[in-house]
Amino acid sequence: MNLLHRWYCRSDSWAKVVQEYMLPNAFKDLDLGENAIEIGPGPGRTTEWIRERVPALTAIEIDHDLAEALKERMAGTNATIVEGDGTKMPFPDASFTGAVCFTMLHHVPSIEQQDRLLLETCRVLKPGATFMGSDSKSSFRFKVFHVMDTCVPVDEGTFGERLGRAGFTDINVGGNEYSVWFRARKPA
Repeated sequence: MNLLHRWYCRSDSWAKVVQEYMLPNAFKDLDLGENAIEIGPGPGRTTEWIRERVPALTAIEIDHDLAEALKERMAGTNATIVEGDGTKMPFPDASFTGAVCFTMLHHVPSIEQQDRLLLETCRVLKPGATFMGSDSKSSFRFKVFHVMDTCVPVDEGTFGERLGRAGFTDINVGGNEYSVWFRARKPA
């Protein structure tokens, strides 16, 4: 992420958006089970909120500095922070009872790598577990925040098919003017 983007994602303004609007709506009727995984938490504004709603949370973050800072902030909580790549997770098959990722897929450098992340997520989930998340839609503001930054937006029209190819069923993809959201399930 570029400096502007890093600053905003750490800000109290972003935390308010995430914790008062985005996550409460996303988590309606959602049960992540006993041991959930968050993929790509960045500075962890989502992690702060999610960890209070699950017994155990593991977050995997590829950026060394972000992972270290989040490890420090989450020390002594029910959240375990792992530095690693979501396209090749260091976890055994069927490790988690639910998975989430929020506003991070566009930071994965290619559609092929995004698809690899989807496959890996399906692999580490227990049968019947839910994978859900959202990502931002492109706009002028979105483009400004991604100047000289990795930015591969998710296409709402094809994302359901991509989830299906990764092994998910019960796929639901939607959106509004700001974001694409999804829910899918690993087959039981």
